[in-house]
Amino acid sequence: MGLRDRFTNYLYNQLEKRGWFEDIYSNTIRYGGRYVNDDNILESSDVYELLQDISNQMMLAEIVVEDRDGNEIKNHSVLKSLKNPNNYLTGSEFIKLMTNTYLLQGEVFPVLDGNRLHLASNVYTEIDEHLIEHFKIGGEEIPSFMIRHVKNIGTSHLQGVGLLHLGKNTLEGVMSAEKVLTDKYSKGGLLAFLLKLDAHINPQNAAQSKLIKAILDQLEAIDESRSVKMIPLGKGYSIESMKSPIEDEKILAYLNVYKKDLGKFLGINVDTYTALTKSDLEKAMMYLHNKAVRPIMKNFEDHLSLLFFGRDSDNRIKFKINILDFVPYSTKTNIGYNIVRTGITAPDNVADMLGFPKQNTPETQAVYISNDLSKIGEKKATDDSLKGGDESDKEEGNADR
Repeated sequence: MGLRDRFTNYLYNQLEKRGWFEDIYSNTIRYGGRYVNDDNILESSDVYELLQDISNQMMLAEIVVEDRDGNEIKNHSVLKSLKNPNNYLTGSEFIKLMTNTYLLQGEVFPVLDGNRLHLASNVYTEIDEHLIEHFKIGGEEIPSFMIRHVKNIGTSHLQGVGLLHLGKNTLEGVMSAEKVLTDKYSKGGLLAFLLKLDAHINPQNAAQSKLIKAILDQLEAIDESRSVKMIPLGKGYSIESMKSPIEDEKILAYLNVYKKDLGKFLGINVDTYTALTKSDLEKAMMYLHNKAVRPIMKNFEDHLSLLFFGRDSDNRIKFKINILDFVPYSTKTNIGYNIVRTGITAPDNVADMLGFPKQNTPETQAVYISNDLSKIGEKKATDDSLKGGDESDKEEGNADR
């Protein structure tokens, strides 16, 4: 591949040196590769979709503060900073950006400045002889208690690995292939012609150059499929259509194989995930949650807890995800019916899950157990309607048992 590129560039440079050649062939099309960076990586729709699915779960998580016993601390001051981290990002945007940066670059640097939370870029890190990590931004050192180095750990203790590094070659190949197809069809299929001459092209032959340029002008004027051009040619001239060097089937076959590989760098088997989204969305979301989201949550919890509370505190930041946020409404209603019927929760809780207002009555806050969860015949286990009834009814019930 490198030899071919060098030969192509050499040939092109030689042709550019010939000024008279540019006068005739003024318009050329060359295909270049794509180099992956932060600005264009999301142009790959497959990468964007997977990042959205993962970071959206993180964004929808409820962030709470817990004590050493797992009890939630309501209205903690840290929650205000997490919900309103700074003047240019909301709490949801901050978590989403933090997740995307972590996945793409393999590391992210949250900075706590007073009660303001930021994500630093262009951070230089090093570990000194005392195994203490130092952080510098633009040559200025940042105190270690103000910043955390959140890493997607690979094999280095000082640097994380992300899609930009792990999948660089695959991603550049996929983006280049997509660009070739997109450019081809945005230019109407890149119809090309080959002009054959019996004589050599002579830069001193003004009549010959003028005729060639006139033929090119006629061909370039065909901009619609309905247009028809008649080009009379003299002796020694002929025009043939050229087959496009871009073979769509081969490029699509390449994309079908390698686009799926991109998901593996994010921890997802795309075939498995796609199949689950078609058959059972809840299972697909749980698959994504267990394979990709939970490890990120755990890592973020550890670092944000250390950033806000330090090493000596028993308080901890926790991300809580309600997986039912990602399932269809019909599934929620079935789940709601079953969990009320089996006595797992109260009707008010299910009403809240389904988007209905709570009634806040003793009846709707009570837990009910269906008859089929009690021992057969022991009616009093689930039915207190006999209270206050006559003794004959009670005796009849005892006789039945």
